[in-house]
Amino acid sequence: MAGMAVAPCDARREGRPALPKSVLIKDTTREERIQIVRKGLDWCGDASCEQCSGCSMGVGSIDAMYAPYIDGKLELAEVNMLHAAKRYTLG
Repeated sequence: MAGMAVAPCDARREGRPALPKSVLIKDTTREERIQIVRKGLDWCGDASCEQCSGCSMGVGSIDAMYAPYIDGKLELAEVNMLHAAKRYTLG
């Protein structure tokens, strides 16, 4: 997800606020991390995700999945790696 952030110029052109340049915990506030997660999941067409049940991600609750990142306990990449490790298998 971190690599999928919209470039600032593309975000402005689309009328959306640009994401911070860094998504690392040390470079963001809790509120910015919430925005990063919400904007990163905006691809489904419902930017709010408030009624989200994990849709195709199979996590049950987006808030629960990304809580460690939002709370500053795990980096975004770590949360995504943990999810991928539980969901996908090789072979």
